Amino acid sequence: MKRTIYPWKNIAALLCLIIVISCYSHAPSGKYKYPAAPVHNTYDTFFGTRVNDPYRWLENEQSPETVKWVNAEKKLAESFLSAVPDREKVKTRLTELFNYQRYSQAQKKGTRYFFYKNDGLQNQSVLYMHDGEPSKARILIDPNTFSKDGTVALSNLEISKDGNLLVYGISEGGSDREILKIRDITTGKDYDDTIKWCKFTSIAWKSDNAGFYYNRYPEPGTVPVEDENSFNRVYYHALGTPQSKDVLIYERPDHKEWSFGPIISDDGKYLILYVWYGTDPKNRIYYRASDSDQPFITLLDKADALYGFVGNAGTVFYFHTDLNTPKGSLIAIDTNDPEPAKWKVVIPEQNDVVESIHIINQKFVVSYLHDVWNQVKIYNPDGSFDKEIKVPPYGSVSSMSGETEQTEMFFSYSSFLSPSTVYRYNFISNELIPYLVPNLKFDLFPYETKQIFYTSKDGTRVPMFITHRKGIALDGTNPAWLYGYGGFNASLSPYFSTRRLVWLERGGVLAIANLRGGNEYGEQWHQAGMLDNKQNVFDDFIAAAQWLINNKYTRPSKLVIEGESNGGLLVAAAMLQRPDLFGAVICGVPVTDMLRYHKFTVGSYWAPEFGNAEKSEQEFKVLYAYSPLHNVKKGTSYPPIMVMTAEGDDRVVPAHAMKFVATLQAASQNNLVLMRVESKAGHGHGKPVTKIIDEEADIYAFVMGSRL
Repeated sequence: MKRTIYPWKNIAALLCLIIVISCYSHAPSGKYKYPAAPVHNTYDTFFGTRVNDPYRWLENEQSPETVKWVNAEKKLAESFLSAVPDREKVKTRLTELFNYQRYSQAQKKGTRYFFYKNDGLQNQSVLYMHDGEPSKARILIDPNTFSKDGTVALSNLEISKDGNLLVYGISEGGSDREILKIRDITTGKDYDDTIKWCKFTSIAWKSDNAGFYYNRYPEPGTVPVEDENSFNRVYYHALGTPQSKDVLIYERPDHKEWSFGPIISDDGKYLILYVWYGTDPKNRIYYRASDSDQPFITLLDKADALYGFVGNAGTVFYFHTDLNTPKGSLIAIDTNDPEPAKWKVVIPEQNDVVESIHIINQKFVVSYLHDVWNQVKIYNPDGSFDKEIKVPPYGSVSSMSGETEQTEMFFSYSSFLSPSTVYRYNFISNELIPYLVPNLKFDLFPYETKQIFYTSKDGTRVPMFITHRKGIALDGTNPAWLYGYGGFNASLSPYFSTRRLVWLERGGVLAIANLRGGNEYGEQWHQAGMLDNKQNVFDDFIAAAQWLINNKYTRPSKLVIEGESNGGLLVAAAMLQRPDLFGAVICGVPVTDMLRYHKFTVGSYWAPEFGNAEKSEQEFKVLYAYSPLHNVKKGTSYPPIMVMTAEGDDRVVPAHAMKFVATLQAASQNNLVLMRVESKAGHGHGKPVTKIIDEEADIYAFVMGSRL
C-alpha cells in the first residue's frame, strides 16, 4: 500500500485536521473514508459490450443528490489543503511574484495603437490606447469595473480598420458564452446595441463602419437543448439598431454541426467565410463581394486540408495550407480562374512548420516552428526570401499584428525564462526594439533551459524542454514537474509561467514534453496522436517520465505530472497505465468519459479528434481501451491525485471530473483522491488573478501535502 506522508510541523495542525475532517479522513491504518456516492444500475451497450455507468446521476449537476455529494467533496479537499502548513506561505509568495507590470497584444489601427496592461494584481488586464506615444496611453476598457470579484472578463475584441470603433465581448464566470457591446473609441462611450447568444464568435467590420458581420448560435428555447451549440449562423448587425433587426447572411441547416467565421479582406472588397466542423483543422472557404447580397461562391468545398486566408491582391487570394504539404506552404488562387491546376505555390514547404503567415508592408511574414521554438522570416511578394528577424532560441513569438499597408508590426516574445515582451519591428529601418517591457522582480539568471530528445515506445524521437537551477545534481533526488497536452493540433512551444517560479526557486525541475497530437512537426505529427493513434500520446508522455527518471533528474516518488482539458485526459490515462511511475497527479478540467463526451455542450466538436464510440465498433474499442473512467482497476495503488473542475465549465462539463473521482474513490480507499471544485469559473479563460493565485496555492499545497 502506498503510504501518504503529511508535512505537519506541529501537533496543533494535526489535531485541527482531525477535528475538521473526522468524517472524511483516513483511519489510523492509512485508509480514507470518502463521501458516499450511491451506485446506480445504469449501463449502455456498445456493439454487444455492456458498459456500466453507475455514477451517471452525477451528470445532473443540479440534483440534490449531486449537490450534496459535491459539497462533501469540497469540504474534504479544503480540509486537506488548509492543513498543509506551507499553503499560506506559498500563496503569499505567489502574490508577490504576480505583482509586476506586464503587457500583451499590441496592434495599430488607423493612427491609434492598442495594447493590454496589468499593473500586477489586477484581476483582469486593461485595454489601453494611445495616438503614438505609449507614455500617454489612456484606459479604453477596464474589465475590472465589470464586477467586484473580477469574474466578468473581456473575452473578445475587434477594432475597426480606421481605429474609431470596436466590438468587445463580455463573459461571466469563465463561460464560453459572451455578449457583444460596441464602443466609440473617440468618445469612450458605448452604443446601446447588445448582441447575445455568442460563443466562439468571429467579428468582421465593414470598411465603412456601418456595421459588422458576426456568427452566433440559436437563441435558447428556439431549438432543442441538445442543439443549442449547433446551427451556427452568420448575421450582419447595423450600428445603432436592435439585434432583432440583424440580417441573416448565411446558414446551413442541412449541416447543423458546421460553424462559420466571417472575415473582411484587408482591402474591404470581399467577405470570406471560414467554414469548419468541430475541431477538425480541415476547412472550407466561401466568399462574395462585401457589397453584394448574392449567394456565396464555394471556392474551396472539399474540406481536404487547412486553408487559412492570409490576404489578397485584387482577385488573387493567398492561403496558408497543408494540402500535400503537412508542414505548411503558401499558395495563391486567382478567383477568376480557381481550378486547382492553376494554383500557384508562392512559398513552398520547408523543413520547419509554418505556424502563421501575415501580409504586412506588402510582404509575407512567416512564423516557423523549428524544433518547437519560433523563427520569423520575411518573404517578398513573389515568394523569394528577404530576411530573417532574429529572436533568441527556445522562445515563442505570438500575437503578431500588422496590416498590408503598414510599415511596422508588433509581436510578443516569451520563453520559460523570459516574461512576455512586446516588440516593434520597423520595415523601413529594419529595427527590432522592445516596445512594452515587463518589470518582473525575480532574478532569472541562476536558471537555464535545455532541449533534449528522447525515444518513445515505438522509436519516435520526441522533444522535451527542461528548465531548472544551474548546476543541479543529477542524483535522482530533485522534485520534477512534467507537463503535457498532446492533441488538437496545439503546440506546446516555450512560454513564461509566473507560478512555475515558486517551483524553480524551491529547487524543482520543470519539464514540458512535446507529444504527438500537437502541431510541433505539422499535420503528420498531429495525426500520429489522434483517433486510432491516441495511445501514442500516452506512450510519449510515459517515455518522457521514464527519461527523466533514467537520467536521474528525479525519481517516481518525486515526479508530479499535470495536464488540463485534453491534458487532463492525458495525465489520467498515464496514471492508470503506469501508476508506479508518478508521485502525484494534477488533473485539470479533464475529459474522462470517452464514451459519452460528445453528448455534453460542445463535446461533439471533438469527434474529429477522438472519434465517436457510437459510430463504429472500431472507434468504440479504441476509446474504451484508454477512457480513464472505464480503466480504473479496483485495489490498485494509484499515486495521489487532485482532479480540478469548475461549476461554470461549459466546455468540459464537471461531470467528467465528478464521475472519475467517484470511481477512483470507490476503487480503493487506500489512495488519496481529492476533487477541487471552483465556483464562478469555467474552463480557465477569463479567470481573475485572485482565483489563479488561490488555485495555484492549492495545487502546491496538494503536492506538498501528498508527497513531500
